[in-house]
Amino acid sequence: MSFNILIVDDSKTIRSVIKKTLQIAEIPVGEIYEAENGLAGLNLMKEHWIDIVFADINMPVMTGIEMIEKMEADKILEKMPVVIISTEGSKTRIEELLKKGVKAYIRKPISPETLTNVVKEVMGDYDEN
Repeated sequence: MSFNILIVDDSKTIRSVIKKTLQIAEIPVGEIYEAENGLAGLNLMKEHWIDIVFADINMPVMTGIEMIEKMEADKILEKMPVVIISTEGSKTRIEELLKKGVKAYIRKPISPETLTNVVKEVMGDYDEN
């Protein structure tokens, strides 16, 4: 089993780091899609089958929170699992995001172990070999 992953972050460097971390963590990946803001992410979600979304909070054009709110209003996208990866990490913000349906919250910088654990938690156990 492999996962189609969408990475939504305004930093190309951070998107590259997440891709590399997925590779190091040996998470089974089908396709990786990238978007520089929430609006571009929504468009990709509507065009491609996505199993899990990794998104930042603060981005131009459309924030991660605005993207999640748009996803909540769409019957097809509302069940798509979203994991927030951000430097912002106040307890209040994390609780707010979890109430909106975010499946997990990872604080930057991310480690392969953390990413593996979160993907297993969100997507269920998978065969790593």
